[in-house]
Amino acid sequence: MTEQISVQDKEIVVPGQELANGMSYLPGPGTYRDDSTIRAQRLGMVSVEGKVIKLIALSGKYLPRLKDKVIGKVIDVLLNGWRVEFNSPYSAVMTLKDATSDFIQRGADLTQYYALGDYVLCQIVNVTSQKLIDVSMKAPGLRKLRGGRMIEVSPQKVPRIIGKDGSMVGMIKQATKCDIAVGQNGLVWLSGEPEGEFIAAQAIQIIQQEAHLVGLTNRIADWLQQKTGIKVTPVAAPETAHERTLEGGTQ
Repeated sequence: MTEQISVQDKEIVVPGQELANGMSYLPGPGTYRDDSTIRAQRLGMVSVEGKVIKLIALSGKYLPRLKDKVIGKVIDVLLNGWRVEFNSPYSAVMTLKDATSDFIQRGADLTQYYALGDYVLCQIVNVTSQKLIDVSMKAPGLRKLRGGRMIEVSPQKVPRIIGKDGSMVGMIKQATKCDIAVGQNGLVWLSGEPEGEFIAAQAIQIIQQEAHLVGLTNRIADWLQQKTGIKVTPVAAPETAHERTLEGGTQ
């Protein structure tokens, strides 16, 4: 019997899918042996380390899409840019030309622009079939996020948190006086007075938990008024049954 790997490193696989054939390969976390075949135990991304095949779980993780605005954290300073992680199995690169319009001399200290640990609101501008990802700061509203607090939500609930035409997050901004940035990757940045940040974070958690319920927009409006004393009104049209099915409709 030919011993071979049936998938590529970093390939996304589904439960039961064949990953490799032959006894020389070893099943790692997230995989199991079925006779001489190694199969996927769950949805995940393949990681091949020598003869060991394992899966990186994708549950709760964000899969990058072109033009999405995401919140990322600088994890490395490169010779010609920065490496950014953003709640995904993959990291991204932000090159000098995508980061700033300034002329930067060769060998300059790039940490004067973005240092390790800095958070940025950026946009995905390239995703290759090998999952090499580029992000950019060159679009309106994109910026370094200074201070504030970061909370994590399910990427699938982001449309509900934003609301139709930004109505839901707009109400939270109104009531709490916070500056809020919501990344499609499930990271939310809040900046304001401590009490406002706390209420905004509570509101976002409620939306995440009750995203499937009808009439959520009005309940959040009432809850915000009760907490802050400020009456807020959603700007967008009332939810339709189709939009509720999509957990928030269009953004």
